[in-house]
Order: sequence, then C-alpha cells, then structure tokens
Amino acid sequence: MTSDFFHQPLFKRRAALRALAGAGLFASYAGHALAQFRVEVSGVGLTQVPIAIASFRGEAQSPQKIGDIVKADLERSGMFRSVDAAGVVADETTRLDLAAWRQKGADAIVTGSVSRLADGRFDVRLRLWDVVRGQDLGGQSYVVTQADLRLAAHRVSDLVYEKLTGEKGIFSTRIAYVTKAAQRYNLWVADSDGEGAQSALTSPEPIISPAWSPNGAQLAYVSFESRKPVIYSHEVATGKRRLLANFRGSNSAPAWSPDGKQLVATLSRDGVSQIYAIGLNGGEPKRLTQSSSIDTEPAFSPDGKFIYFVSDRGGAPQIYRMSATGGNPERVTFTGSYNISPAVSPDGRWLAYVSRVGGAFKLHVMELASGTVTPITDTTADESPSFAPNSRLIVYATQQQGREALMTTTLDGKIKARLAGVGGDIREPDWGPFQR
Repeated sequence: MTSDFFHQPLFKRRAALRALAGAGLFASYAGHALAQFRVEVSGVGLTQVPIAIASFRGEAQSPQKIGDIVKADLERSGMFRSVDAAGVVADETTRLDLAAWRQKGADAIVTGSVSRLADGRFDVRLRLWDVVRGQDLGGQSYVVTQADLRLAAHRVSDLVYEKLTGEKGIFSTRIAYVTKAAQRYNLWVADSDGEGAQSALTSPEPIISPAWSPNGAQLAYVSFESRKPVIYSHEVATGKRRLLANFRGSNSAPAWSPDGKQLVATLSRDGVSQIYAIGLNGGEPKRLTQSSSIDTEPAFSPDGKFIYFVSDRGGAPQIYRMSATGGNPERVTFTGSYNISPAVSPDGRWLAYVSRVGGAFKLHVMELASGTVTPITDTTADESPSFAPNSRLIVYATQQQGREALMTTTLDGKIKARLAGVGGDIREPDWGPFQR
C-alpha cells in the first residue's frame, strides 16, 4: 500500500471519517433542508434544438411556475436552446402563428395551462408543436396534488424531450446526496434538478456513499452511528431500514447488482480492504478480490457481468475491471497516475471517473470501446460522478468559489448546470433510475 493513497481528497475524506469516528472526535451535524436550488446553465452545445416555452396559462396563480421548470430542464439536458418567449402566455388550445415562431428561429414550441380543481388538486396540460413542419405533436394532462406540481412539470419535460429526441427523458427521476451543516449529517432525496429535497435520514454521525437500488425503492449507504462504518439499506417511501453489513473492521462503498439481488462492498474483515459480494438475505460474504492492496469503490457494468473498482496494486490508485464472480482483474485506466471513483453509464458505453491532474481532481470520461479519455471540467475538486439513467448527463460534486456544490454536465462537458444550495457541505450524489 502506498503511503500517498489515502492522502488525497476522496480517500482522505473517507479515511478521516473512519479515524475520527473511532476516536470519538467527529463533529456532529445540523441540517437545514437545502430548500431551493437554482439552476445556472453555462456553455454552448454544438447541436441543440431551438425551442420556445410559452408561459403556461394560469401559472401566475400556481405555486410552481411550470414553464420555467420545463425551460430549465430542457436547457440543462444540453439538447435544447431556448428561444425567447417572454410575455407570451398560451395554453394547449391556443391557435399559434407557427410562421412567426419559425421567423424567430424556433423549431418547436410548448404551450399549456395549470388550473386548480374543485378538490384542491391541479390539472397541468401541455401541447407540443413542431414549428418547422407545422405539426401538432400532441398533448398530455397530469392531475396532481400541490406537492406533486414540480413532478408534473418534470413529466412535461420528459414528454417534450422524448417526442423531439426519440430518447427517454430523465427529469422526473431523483438524486440522492449527503450534506453536512452545522451539527448534523443529512441524506437527501431530491428532484433531478436538486429541488424539492426531502430528508431521508439525519444523524449526528457521518453518512456516506448513498447508492440507489435498481428499482429506485431503496438506498444503501454507510453510517457511522455505531462509531464504525456500517452498511444499511433504506426504503425511501417508508423510512424502514435494514442492516446489511456490520462485519469486523470497515464496511463501506456499497453498490447494487443490476438485478437488485446483491450488493458488492469494501470490507476490511480480513485485515485489508477487499471487495466482497453480500447477499441481501444474509449469509457469508463472498470475497471477490484477492490482493494485499486496497481494493475499493466497486461499480457494476449495466449487464452485471463485470465489476469496475479502484486498487493501488500497481503502486498508485487506478481503475480495474474483473468478472462479477471474481478472478484476475485487468487495468482500465492508463492516462494519469491517480484515477478513482468509477461510474459506468447505463448504456455501457462510458466510464466516468476522477483523475488527479497536477494536484487538481478533475472529472474525466472514457469511451470504453476505444479507450479514448476526455477531461470535461475546469474545476479542481471534482468527486463522486454518477450517470443519469439515459446516460446523457453526469451529476458530480465539486467546489466553486470555495463552496461545495452539485453540478450536472453533458458527456462532452459543453453544458454544465450548477445545482446551488442555500448552504451546507454538499457531497456524494447518486442519480436514481427511471421511475417505474
């Protein structure tokens, strides 16, 4: 084991958690909900659909501005560029002058309405127009409670995205992340844009490494509440949780298998951090790596056949791949001397990871078929990348202007959006699956 391995930000952070928890010195937390995030989109993509989002009729009286949410969703995706529709209010029945919108440069336009029903629920309606072809591409209606108005807006975005790109939208999915604020740690579940955060767990002891189950019903995470790292699973809907790994030594870095039947995790029960398979119904863990080095941060390939992980077996941390049943691993990363935190895209094409470049920690993306590596950020403290379920975006934590923040980026790095909270130390995001 190299002495340098645990002295860099990602590993240092986890090692410090272990050491301080063991010594009883870790400061506790005080969490406030990161109530409202603002999305700041920067960058220009090469091919974007110019789209106009009219103000939805009735949204001035609505608790949520549906059109603004849809506009921010589509811009953040990197696939769309907004055409100015300021001052235009149009519902799903409005007869549009498509020739005028074509002259403004729009290829598509979204109109709609939001109205309160007698029972207190809201009816959100939309219509999508292909301005170039002069075609009505259809509409939809969502009847929701006030609490689900943002979800309805994200579903509008999903429909527009799918109609115009042919791919499934990810706006109604969720992310999980951890905050540290004052004397509390909080595990949050939020919309894909960071809004609507709900606390799934709060603790005076560290919470790290949240990981969504494949069906989106559970989160696995590491808790230090017993003064050592222990792995739990947590039902998001009910708050019910179950102890999954509390073996001798450290239990960390959980990752679900794609079929949801087991976890892989890093255990030090045999004296050195190695990767094990853990059944959800108990039983003896199966050791998958056999080295005297540190093997950690496992991540499954989407077909479940391989596990990517980080090891310092070559003298410095690099990313390796092995069969999901164990066996001899092969090295995957060769560019740079320090590569950690692998995340595989759901379509199996891309590997995101963090590489140390001249003392800075930057997000990189590798095309697995060719091995081509692209650095995609200009920040210096990136960590914890996680792919959207359509493989088009990555969420990660970083530092901007001295503050930790969540970011999303397109795979080419051209479009980034900052999900900026109202304070708190934000880290370790994980993007959930498509809602079923």
